Amino acid sequence: MIDSRTAPYAAFVMRLALGIMFIAHGLTKVFVFTPAGTAGFFESIGFPGFLAYPVMAFEVIGGLLLVLGVYVRWVAAIAVIQLFAAATVHFGNGWSFTNANGGWEYPIYLGMTALGVALLGEGAFAARSAKI
Repeated sequence: MIDSRTAPYAAFVMRLALGIMFIAHGLTKVFVFTPAGTAGFFESIGFPGFLAYPVMAFEVIGGLLLVLGVYVRWVAAIAVIQLFAAATVHFGNGWSFTNANGGWEYPIYLGMTALGVALLGEGAFAARSAKI
């Protein structure tokens, strides 16, 4: 049974955690690895390099939208797809993030979290909601 009194706060916590994670990863790609370096990495793993730019933009802007509670269901649904694509890079590395080049459990976990947020909705303290 879902406790309707606390469920909006649980959705908020999930939304906030996912948003902060996206912002952190997006800004790491921009400021640490640099856009050109991220594009080069994408090319080295078989993705077109130009995809690095919309991915970085989505991670930063989408993360901010999640934190603010704006278009949460849409952003989270797109994040599910983005995170599954990210997981494909790690499928050959095995399960654990401690494996060489990282495993696939972290992006799959985040993808499932994004799916949960997409299904739950924005929760408490959202600036704006949109229905899928």
